[in-house]
Amino acid sequence: MLTWYRFRTVWWLPADHHTVFSVLADVAGYPRWWPDVHSVSHRDRDTAGVVARSSLPFTLVLHVHRVEEDAERGVLRATVGGDLRGFLEAVVSKDGRGTRVDVVQEVEVRRRLLRVLSPWLRPLLRLNHAAMMRRGRWGLGRHLRDRAPEPPR
Repeated sequence: MLTWYRFRTVWWLPADHHTVFSVLADVAGYPRWWPDVHSVSHRDRDTAGVVARSSLPFTLVLHVHRVEEDAERGVLRATVGGDLRGFLEAVVSKDGRGTRVDVVQEVEVRRRLLRVLSPWLRPLLRLNHAAMMRRGRWGLGRHLRDRAPEPPR
């Protein structure tokens, strides 16, 4: 199906995996560090409205519902509705002196115009997603560095 996408992204961050997990679990904080996430509004404890815009000239309105948050296993999983429908999962794990974050997203385009254009724009939409994820990784890394306490002297 040309309106269905599966994305896999791996981030490596020079930070403690517990800290990375807690920042990723705090969806309301995403606009502070992820340039493409413009706003987050909580609907209830596990559901948020997310407005995102990347490089292409369209905004996505998403409904994200947390279905799993397991800090011990490092697993975050959510369903997605709105302009996209599907799920996303992040697995946060210790990796050497830092943290590895494996992100899998499987979504179907629901927004009418994007559904119609998806067969022709597919490569561009994949590039757009990759750019959004790079900016997210960069923003998260900067956020983690900025909030890190000064080392003792």
